[in-house]
Amino acid sequence: MSSVPRLVIAAPSSGSGKTTVATGLMAAFAARGLTVSPHKVGPDYIDPGYHALATGRVGRNLDAYLCGPELVGPLFARGARGCDLAVVEGVMGMFDGAAGEGELASTAQVAKLLRAPVVLVVDASSQSRSVAALVHGFASWDPEVRVGGVILNKVASDRHEALLREALDAAGVPVLGVLRRVPQVDTPSRHLGLVPVAERRGAAVEAVAAMGAQVSAGCDLEGLMALARSAGALSCAAWDAAEVLASSPPPPLPVPFLGAAPPDPRFGPEGASSSNAGQADHAHPDSKVTVAVAGGPAFTFSYAEHAELLTAAGAEVVVFDPLRDEQLPDGTRGLVIGGGFPEVYAAELSANEPLRKAVGALAESGAPVAAECAGLLYLCRELDGRPMCGVLDATARMSERLTLGYRDAVALSDSVLAVAGTRMRGHEFHRTVVEPGSGAAPAWGVRAPERRVEGFVQQGVHASYLHTHWAAEPGVARRFVERCRTS
Repeated sequence: MSSVPRLVIAAPSSGSGKTTVATGLMAAFAARGLTVSPHKVGPDYIDPGYHALATGRVGRNLDAYLCGPELVGPLFARGARGCDLAVVEGVMGMFDGAAGEGELASTAQVAKLLRAPVVLVVDASSQSRSVAALVHGFASWDPEVRVGGVILNKVASDRHEALLREALDAAGVPVLGVLRRVPQVDTPSRHLGLVPVAERRGAAVEAVAAMGAQVSAGCDLEGLMALARSAGALSCAAWDAAEVLASSPPPPLPVPFLGAAPPDPRFGPEGASSSNAGQADHAHPDSKVTVAVAGGPAFTFSYAEHAELLTAAGAEVVVFDPLRDEQLPDGTRGLVIGGGFPEVYAAELSANEPLRKAVGALAESGAPVAAECAGLLYLCRELDGRPMCGVLDATARMSERLTLGYRDAVALSDSVLAVAGTRMRGHEFHRTVVEPGSGAAPAWGVRAPERRVEGFVQQGVHASYLHTHWAAEPGVARRFVERCRTS
């Protein structure tokens, strides 16, 4: 059961100011001494970094497509436990979700699942009385979505504000904030959205403080808190990594080798190096194994639940920075390389030759390596002409074309993450192209928007463009850790 006061920050469309308002509200309430739980609708990794700066807590995603609607409440309750307030930033326009899937993964659906009131952020820069028709439409479109107030953004003057308020009085939706048209807070963007916090921490701290000051000055914080307290109670238990692993079926082991060549007789049934096999054979099934997780400015994309699941499965998760660390953490038995912007840091990543060789040697030994998107690029022979780890016989380069969207996928090969036939949902978001050579089996069969194969499975390596959320399939983490013990 969760009764934490909560608000969902939505908008009629992208670019209305949701991130500024949501992050600013988090910062403003935190400055008042409240413990604020930050959340983001959808798969976005970058906004939660700013939310974490504003609140001092891990930003958590609520994605009804990746995880299923049934997990939205439990994942929210996990993050909001013990908090005074939760603020949930929406995605795109309030009713926009997964293409062709109705309300699935929309801000409106999440608001209903959380029984939370919605605050609609409206860019009022080019309208006056028409704002009432716009707000009325959004407030009445779905009777199950409760729009409890409006925050007007980019208001030009006192006269403009008066016209907007007069119109909205007739619409019956209270105005809970007015933000004037001011120079944009310093939140620079590039080809995939805002620049992540890890790349500009000092400037990001200042930007979040500015958002908090702007929202605190222009919004009715007492009215917003009263609205948050009107949220209905959630009758779901908080998600817990250890509990979901205990109730999920054990991973089928051993994992057969499915590379392009037959298994080397020097390797065990899972492609494990003979130098490590004896040690793994005697490892206690509950003993901790070290799993290295790439971090730092080049690899910032990761869901908090992944590390929690790995830990619950028996891993000691150690974060390292491929831009600075020349060796993997001591005792590394498995490697997870998430998403980020390796194309921005290709020169620095390439220059760190000792680490590239260490990653290559770990993969060659048969140890488990899970790589998503940026991690896939890092494992290629080269990226934009610069040498990378050379684990995969593939080259990568930047492209003009943006690949973006949710994906339904099925595992085509047994791997350290999944048994062939396992169905998972993922998300792609990149402006790069990988041109494969030979030597690896495909990781996924993707059904939409077109049928294709994607990714690589090679010895203990699973590398793919797809970002997945392991809370939807917690056995992935346990399977990975078990493979660490036996490789």
